[in-house]
Amino acid sequence: MKKIKIGQIGVCHEHADGKIKSLRNLPDVYEIVGIVDDRNSSAAKFSGDNLAPYEGLKWLSEDELFATPGLQAVAVETPNADLVPTAIRCMENNLHIHMDKPGGENIELFGQLLKGCKERNLAFQMGYMFRSNPAMQLCLKAISQNWLGDIFEVQARMSHNYGGEPYQQYMTNFQGGIMFNLGCHFIDLIISMLGRPENITPFLKSTPGIPNEPKNNCLTIFEYPHATVTLRACSLEVDGLQHRQLKVCGTKGTVDLSPLERFDGEPLEMRLTLLEDNEEYNAGTHIVKFAGKTDRYEEQLLELSQIINGEIKNPYTYEHDYLVQETVLSAAGYTKWSKH
Repeated sequence: MKKIKIGQIGVCHEHADGKIKSLRNLPDVYEIVGIVDDRNSSAAKFSGDNLAPYEGLKWLSEDELFATPGLQAVAVETPNADLVPTAIRCMENNLHIHMDKPGGENIELFGQLLKGCKERNLAFQMGYMFRSNPAMQLCLKAISQNWLGDIFEVQARMSHNYGGEPYQQYMTNFQGGIMFNLGCHFIDLIISMLGRPENITPFLKSTPGIPNEPKNNCLTIFEYPHATVTLRACSLEVDGLQHRQLKVCGTKGTVDLSPLERFDGEPLEMRLTLLEDNEEYNAGTHIVKFAGKTDRYEEQLLELSQIINGEIKNPYTYEHDYLVQETVLSAAGYTKWSKH
């Protein structure tokens, strides 16, 4: 298959350097035509100082990138506030898009982006990294195939303890704080699990003693007819990365995953407990081990290439992405939730 010509707009998203590393690790799939430097943006940012991952790549203006012969796709890795406007310009240039999270603070603008991509039949992929997490994919399979029975409880934690005082101040730039910035990853998964909530109630708090009161200590409760979901995120939880957790409880089984990820080449482990046998697992408790990984984004970018090449349909529809963003904005206190 011919390589896909791709560019990256932005070095200032928190995932930007990781994304370019993953693209560079796929030289048989992607030809990176160049990078657009966005460090002059006035948008709030928490990354962009390290240019080592881009060494040897061509620096282009956005217009030069769009004028590159044969360009097919763009990875949008700008600061959060610039993501959707930048992606809209990519869409207007008929380019396939990988856009990092979250989908902006304006649902109408995000909807405009999705509408344009759908009308032009463009691949649009949100950078929700859990979509390629094998443990979470098995959890979704367990739910869809009724291994866990009727789901009545989900607990999710997306905390950390990195970034120090600068990260706390960075969170003051977003009305929805850390729930907007990081809770969105889990909200994408929650919607895949359970669909549209009946109600959403956010509790957006600040940890004590931090100037300007960033919303860095957040809880959101999602209500379903017979289930509740609690999603927590705090940026000052000691050893928070290792304590990130997903627990899913159903009438026939439970899934427990913590930590959520690891990229040291060692196996990721998930605890799966079942009341009944199924076609893959016997009743009882299993420690399911997943092959060690060293790259966070490679599988998702491979999936993007398959979508662009027409080998598979995008497993995440435009409608799914819209619902996720609608949910993110309510979970982060921007809008009141509408059941329908």
